[in-house]
Amino acid sequence: MKKSKSGFTLIELMIVVIIIAALAAMVAPNLIGRSDEAKAKIAQGDLQSLDTTLKLYRLDKGAYPTTEQGLAVLLSVPGPGREPYLEKPAKDPWQRNYIYKCPGTHRTASYDLFSAGRDGREGSEDDIKNWE
Repeated sequence: MKKSKSGFTLIELMIVVIIIAALAAMVAPNLIGRSDEAKAKIAQGDLQSLDTTLKLYRLDKGAYPTTEQGLAVLLSVPGPGREPYLEKPAKDPWQRNYIYKCPGTHRTASYDLFSAGRDGREGSEDDIKNWE
């Protein structure tokens, strides 16, 4: 009785590696840079959620938090039997605090709320803002 040998030859393995490399070369350029776009979209969504949270705070307290209070005041319990407005500190997708200024200078809603974006520099072109 003769046993048959099964497995891949070196040529077959090389062809598979070449095909995988070719596919990676086609797909990789499309994925590079997409993470920054996704993070910017996440930041825009966060700003909308924070905007709603700030409006709830204003309804309860009669005014928006001051710049000195900042967004940290939203972590405190508003009253007996109530939950905080935020469960955790408001961080942008780059793990930096969102910037809050009240009164604001760019918007009619009384405050400015934004992320300094990927570069972390306030006032640069990659800022994600609530007034645009």
